[in-house]
Amino acid sequence: MRRRLIMLMAAAVPLSAVLLPMAADARDSGTVSATTCAAMPVAPPAGAKVESVTAVAHAGGTVTFPAVPPLDAPPPITDVPARCDVTVTLAHPGADDHVQVKISLPQDPRRWTGRFQATGGSAYLAGDFGAPLVSAVKNGYVAAATDAGIGQNPADVSGWALTPAGTVNAPLLKNFASRSLHDMAVVGKDVAKKFYGTPVRYAYWNGCSTGGRQGYLEAQDHPNDFQGILADAPAVNWDRFAVATLWPQVVFNEEKVQPTQCELEAFNTAATKACDTLDGVADGIIDNPQDCHWDTRRLIGTTVVCEGKEIMISAATADAVRKIWAGPVSPTGKKLWYGPNKGATFDWLAKAGEPFTVADTWVKYFVQRDPSFDTTKLTYQRFAQIFRESQQRYNDVIGTDDPDLSAFARAGGKLLSWHGQVDQLVPTQGTVDYRERVNRASGGNRRVDDFYRLFLLPGVAHCGGGPGPQPTGELDALVNWVEKGQAPATLATSSADGSVTRNACRYPQVARFTGHGDPKVAANYRCVTA
Repeated sequence: MRRRLIMLMAAAVPLSAVLLPMAADARDSGTVSATTCAAMPVAPPAGAKVESVTAVAHAGGTVTFPAVPPLDAPPPITDVPARCDVTVTLAHPGADDHVQVKISLPQDPRRWTGRFQATGGSAYLAGDFGAPLVSAVKNGYVAAATDAGIGQNPADVSGWALTPAGTVNAPLLKNFASRSLHDMAVVGKDVAKKFYGTPVRYAYWNGCSTGGRQGYLEAQDHPNDFQGILADAPAVNWDRFAVATLWPQVVFNEEKVQPTQCELEAFNTAATKACDTLDGVADGIIDNPQDCHWDTRRLIGTTVVCEGKEIMISAATADAVRKIWAGPVSPTGKKLWYGPNKGATFDWLAKAGEPFTVADTWVKYFVQRDPSFDTTKLTYQRFAQIFRESQQRYNDVIGTDDPDLSAFARAGGKLLSWHGQVDQLVPTQGTVDYRERVNRASGGNRRVDDFYRLFLLPGVAHCGGGPGPQPTGELDALVNWVEKGQAPATLATSSADGSVTRNACRYPQVARFTGHGDPKVAANYRCVTA
């Protein structure tokens, strides 16, 4: 499970997009500085100092990447222009940290579009120094990533989370949660200006999962850093999400059940069969899981064949699945957070005895400060206590749930976000909850759509995958919104072979088949209010 989890979350950042070239007038005027790949003086961000600056030149061509166990190597990227990698090491007085910011720049100024792209991380990785940067450079960006001073391991925090005294390393947690992101924006744009002799024209954020949370953080706390933010499947509400996703383990422990994945997926199969056609199309996908009210008790007494053996679905298993879908509650029944949607696979959050890595790590190191703590033995009472403690201690640190985006809106920023309806890691309704809070804070859905648009994608899993058509061209859509004022009413999605296309509608609308033409073709759908 650990290997599969890390690979999924390490794939969080969309790697490429076909971009609209910008005019190169500023770079063809004869005023451009020589783009020699060499160290340069870098202005430190406020509250930081520059420890070192290094530069490494790379020839153009095909770029391959090493495997970093337990991760497989990303696929090679072809036709990459010659580039210069500048690494700036920062320190914050009193933090005892050494934060690396890597900036990759096309060496030929004619290959630069004038755009800057900061790339996000996944799980406990603040940023990936490999494929996302190379892909962005190929598409004409100056690209940047940061390690937040915590290294490059998305799952293992044992080297930085706790001090030798056993307390939480607050400066490094602050780096991971927020500080390193603004520092990266400041340093990255400064390096670009000094490298080319002309400032960045447009700055973008691009991330999913942890990278999505980081993008929302920037919109909330540093509204002038980026004109456009692409932040998908955002792990916002971290102080709650990172505990709530242990809920299946709590249910299994308290209800004394250990269902197999085969049994659990029988509930998804049955729910999908019951709710598939609520949108008017039979495609094996629950379009809007919130409309699906199928009752888990309907499966009690039925048999499923798992690895050649017949298993009868018990009332206890049906009740456990009902509680997992409903999401965590307090011992008195008060709703604490959201569960996964019907249709989302169970094998990430609900594998008996194998807790979700991100949540397990969060509770062990940051809430309990005890790496040996066993999250599979939590009771309903103890779970609720830990949930409250995480909220109280860490909402201001890493909650990333401030609904006041007024400064971002005034700055002219645009936030584009999508979340898959069968996300198996980050509950989709947490993002909907945040959007509704922004609506209340900013005067309603129509006003918020001026600067923040959310798309819920049927059948799409965490940062991609799943049975539904996948998003295509979302970074292009953001660029057009920022640079041309073309706000996306829909987001294009497509199956891998292009045989199915669908235009996802902006929240709270949903796509509905017109009843005419091929239901596999996007043109035969219209957006309606859910």
